[in-house]
Amino acid sequence: MAVPYRARIEPNLLVFAERQISPFPMESQISGGIDRTAGSIIFLNRFFHPDHSATSQILGDLAFYLAEEGEPVHVIASRQRYNQPDANLAVTERTRSVQIHRVAATRFGRAWLIGRAIDYLSFYLSAGWTLVHLARREDVVVVKTDPPMLSIVVAAIARFKGFKVVNWLQDLYPEVAAELGVTLVRGRLGSALAVLRNRSLCAASLNVAIGEDMAKRLHAVGLPWENIEVIPNWTDNDSIVPIERAANLLRRQWSLDEKFVIAYSGNLGRAHDVETLLGAAEQLKPRTDIVFLFVGGGHGFVEINMEASRRGLSNLVFKPYQPRENLSQSLGVGDVHWLSLKAGLDGLILPSKFYGIAAAGRPIVVIGSRDGEFSRLITQFDCGFHVGLGQSGDLAHGLVSLADNERRCREQGLNARRMLDDRFAKSLALERWHAVLRSVADESRPFDGRIP
Repeated sequence: MAVPYRARIEPNLLVFAERQISPFPMESQISGGIDRTAGSIIFLNRFFHPDHSATSQILGDLAFYLAEEGEPVHVIASRQRYNQPDANLAVTERTRSVQIHRVAATRFGRAWLIGRAIDYLSFYLSAGWTLVHLARREDVVVVKTDPPMLSIVVAAIARFKGFKVVNWLQDLYPEVAAELGVTLVRGRLGSALAVLRNRSLCAASLNVAIGEDMAKRLHAVGLPWENIEVIPNWTDNDSIVPIERAANLLRRQWSLDEKFVIAYSGNLGRAHDVETLLGAAEQLKPRTDIVFLFVGGGHGFVEINMEASRRGLSNLVFKPYQPRENLSQSLGVGDVHWLSLKAGLDGLILPSKFYGIAAAGRPIVVIGSRDGEFSRLITQFDCGFHVGLGQSGDLAHGLVSLADNERRCREQGLNARRMLDDRFAKSLALERWHAVLRSVADESRPFDGRIP
């Protein structure tokens, strides 16, 4: 019985039977040969460079930028990649002046709920132990939300280490899990987790939300406005630029030159509605000039593949994730892009693919709440259209209108790019982050150990 169980766990956790070293780096291992300048910025997230997941790329942008600006930067992450759980990245590595500390964690994966919980727990323990030995009182620790509830662990450590904490909230758990039907986090357990999470956020120096709706959610659970900062996510708007259809090599390689392409790019997970899109694809089967392109992966891709086969849809095309350096071409294949969010998730999640679509200069179709943050933005800047969940007919009609009006489609795409440059440019976000972190670091009040 021991062999199959052990095969699913990262070798460095099997300290006694395998390599006879501690699964958690001791202080001497962490400090040896590393410049521990006072007042470092330490990031915690499960995935980091060279991983290509969205949260990893955004974190990498910020960490490397801060290092280039002269800040001492450390990152605590796992040794895995998001889509390659068997990866075994180097335990320590210095890349572009950022010191990376990669910790051991189990590898059960996302398919099994209990296994996923064990993966989270093992990362909490490994990352927490590393943080205990790495962090100093003068440091600022920036905590992301993968795995969920990581702020609770860091708040507990900060109580006796005294460093300052900034929570970088990409989503809000346990609310997301409850909305997606995870019964384990409903009822008393969910309420207890929310209380602990809220206390950890209130104890932090600052909480950075990625949108206005999320900031309102945080205020509603008790965080004062002065403890909340809104800094939207971003994309690499220097390398992702609008490309004309005729100049796009991927359109030719994928035999889409003569098609009007409705695209989805990235992870399509359980939080994203697919039924509305499938209904529109079914209605548009007679339009042989229109295809639906899916580039990426995730739970929703499996669902769409199965439904496409069941419904006999031949107007769907699937391609794998594309490397980041190829995103300008990949996103440019679509004439229009769509994104969706299931009911009840507004303010809990905000799909960052919105910014990549805008950078590529393409209209954005939002499937979800009319009052959602992205629905408001595309209306304000006239860079796409909105349809409600289940309104497949309206979606099909709107897509046909763009397919049959090239001038209007191009105009909305240019409006999207203009919105990005004016409001969501990468340089603006990075400069704002730097100013916020310097402000937190310069505050005289350290973490005082009191969790409300």
